[in-house]
Amino acid sequence: MQELTSKELELISDALTAEGLICKKARVYSKTLTDVDLAQCMTKIADEHEQRYNALLNLIGG
Repeated sequence: MQELTSKELELISDALTAEGLICKKARVYSKTLTDVDLAQCMTKIADEHEQRYNALLNLIGG
């Protein structure tokens, strides 16, 4: 695999921060919502962001 530039690492780091925050917020919302359909939707959103977070983490070898 080709080495990542410092700019690429910076962008991936920013994306990791955003994906992690969105995932955490969606998980909190999924646990606090009383509407079951909305709670399930938030769980799905959290799962999708967690997958993206993990994919980005794999890019930098984490």
